[in-house]
Amino acid sequence: MGTLLGHLVPGLVIYSNGLYYAVVVSRALLRGQEQLFPPLSPKHNRGQRWWQQARMEGMVKVGAFLILIFGEFFFPPGTNCFPMVDWKDPQQPFQNHNSWEHATIFGFFLLSGLVDLVSQVWLAQQSIKLEQAGTILALVVLLLQMVAHIEHKNALEIRVHSLLLLPVFLLALVLTTEVWVPSQPSLWVFKTWLLLVFGSWMLQMTSVLYTPLSGQPWRAEDPMDLAFLTIFFCWHLALQAAVLAAIYALCSLWHR
Repeated sequence: MGTLLGHLVPGLVIYSNGLYYAVVVSRALLRGQEQLFPPLSPKHNRGQRWWQQARMEGMVKVGAFLILIFGEFFFPPGTNCFPMVDWKDPQQPFQNHNSWEHATIFGFFLLSGLVDLVSQVWLAQQSIKLEQAGTILALVVLLLQMVAHIEHKNALEIRVHSLLLLPVFLLALVLTTEVWVPSQPSLWVFKTWLLLVFGSWMLQMTSVLYTPLSGQPWRAEDPMDLAFLTIFFCWHLALQAAVLAAIYALCSLWHR
């Protein structure tokens, strides 16, 4: 994840998921649904194959994060960041901590996808709360790892990652609230907006840290650059609210 692709790919996956939820939430609001996703019937009443029963979200999580874990250790080709300990050194120090840190984050999102599939396909009755718990756990692990990740970093990296913590924390909070207070359309909308902000800021981080649009690198020691980072984050909040509103408007035209 400490590369351009390592930030770009997760950002695209998360933002695409946000767009998917924006469409699903918009349609649910227009139809007056009481639940965002109607629960599946008991397993013995289903006549479909397993991949027809599972929602696309779970399968995408499993596939995408499995690839990201593999890439974290072995990309580019010829790289091997899997060894956790340098056995050749007499002191046997830990190594490749960044790769293991990112793989841990990806691994918990992979676990969340597996929990989704188990709940939707193999349990006698789908457990929506179990699926929510898997996602919440992945977000909490992401928060913990991000707090550790920004230690001993420069001011620029600390600022971009600290701003990322805000939508992630609020997303975990909203999902936790949904476990106890389900079927709340206002929470659906808030969750979708946070997911869009999360993904869009991940993509912005790719530009800031690796490919600045101006061609000039951001300066960690310049207070003006750091100030504009926060300004741009605020713009992301407004922009993603506009994206969500636009998707709702398009869905309303289709609904008519």
